[in-house]
Amino acid sequence: MIESVNVEFKELDRDNRELPSSTAKELIAFANTEGGNLYFGIAYDGSVIGVDNPDDVMGRLTNLIHDSILPDLMPFIQIRPLKMEGKTVVKATVSIGTERPYYLKKEGLRPSGVYVRRGSACFPLNEVGIREMIMETSGKSYEESRSQIQNLTFNSLRNEMKSRSMNFGQAQMRTLKMLGDDNLFNNLALLLSDQCPHTIKVAVFQGNDGSIFRARREFSGSVLKQLKEVYEYIDGRNEIKATFTGLLRTDQRDYPEVAVREALLNCIIHRDYLPSGSTIINIYNDHIEFLTLGGLVSGLTLDAVFLGMSDWRNPNLASVFLRLGLVEGFGTGVRKILDSYKGFSCSPKFQAVGGAFKVTLFNRNETIDDYYSGNLISEPRPQYAVNNVPRDELADSILRLAKEQGTITRKDVQDKFNVGSTKAFLCLKILCDSGKLRQQKMGKQSRYLI
Repeated sequence: MIESVNVEFKELDRDNRELPSSTAKELIAFANTEGGNLYFGIAYDGSVIGVDNPDDVMGRLTNLIHDSILPDLMPFIQIRPLKMEGKTVVKATVSIGTERPYYLKKEGLRPSGVYVRRGSACFPLNEVGIREMIMETSGKSYEESRSQIQNLTFNSLRNEMKSRSMNFGQAQMRTLKMLGDDNLFNNLALLLSDQCPHTIKVAVFQGNDGSIFRARREFSGSVLKQLKEVYEYIDGRNEIKATFTGLLRTDQRDYPEVAVREALLNCIIHRDYLPSGSTIINIYNDHIEFLTLGGLVSGLTLDAVFLGMSDWRNPNLASVFLRLGLVEGFGTGVRKILDSYKGFSCSPKFQAVGGAFKVTLFNRNETIDDYYSGNLISEPRPQYAVNNVPRDELADSILRLAKEQGTITRKDVQDKFNVGSTKAFLCLKILCDSGKLRQQKMGKQSRYLI
């Protein structure tokens, strides 16, 4: 015999009767993979050495299984003495367990505690693999599967419920479906807990191309806490523009608050939490991107979403948000976002690809709105002015300056024509898109050529 995916040899130290330190890992790896046989008293090269006291080895092995491995693996292991080449060895036959993943009791459900068999060796299983094995074995969704972390606290959830005059205790946990049939916390509880491992990363860029960071933050904790803090962070950058019609003043935010709210709720309620990556939000001068792991639920298309259809990837999480009054109903988010942009040429964009979903909201207060719609002007439109300089005249002036100097920068446009950074960039961008200018990047700076 040789060691393989389902055969492992262990040689006992005759002076020290303790079992090898890796014994529990090997048993776990067999139970988590496809079963196998662990022989005590055979050297790595396959030579039979035997054991002096098989009864003692079997007793120690039984105690190790009982004391070190969870869930209970004893029903799936047979231990017996065996004669080989006139010597006694101990053979432990391990079947595939029905409660996988099995793990080291002292390490818990994490890579340092969960092992699988690969070839003739055992290896730790990563967190994604652990979650997939839990779901595969239980036949349950991610929300309903047992949480790998059981030492959970719920300060954020308790505060949210208290603010709505709602009680929070064991009975409410069961009503919210945070506990499994084994009375242990499931992954829904993990998402609502203060120990939630999933995060949202927000980056703020200068300009519109993402080449220069202005700020970045990562938000952690309960998904309820992340929802509140991320919304406040974006809201602090959602500026107000005032316009006047005679004596009447009208204030308008860059982004409709309802659109920001619904896009953020989508990131939390609809994302696939099986991968460990973060939700990404990118804030530019002219738009905000919300990127969520998971894509659309299988069988659902974007056209169906626009018609008002909805299928929750995490229905129990959605129910908690509905109970807390954070969402008003099912399948209304996309419609609310679209309705908030009525009358503007810069409609929100929705993109779904394998494993990801993206919502793009455009800044309603930027002057050059034709750039946001993704097209150059193809038909006559009302003229507008930038600092009293009509757009067409400004474009011609920029081209003349570029021809005179050979190259120009955004700073040249700002200084020469007394326009802001964003306006200068957008004018240059439109000229580049139309083929009248060419951008040449030099480190962090860009120059523009005819």
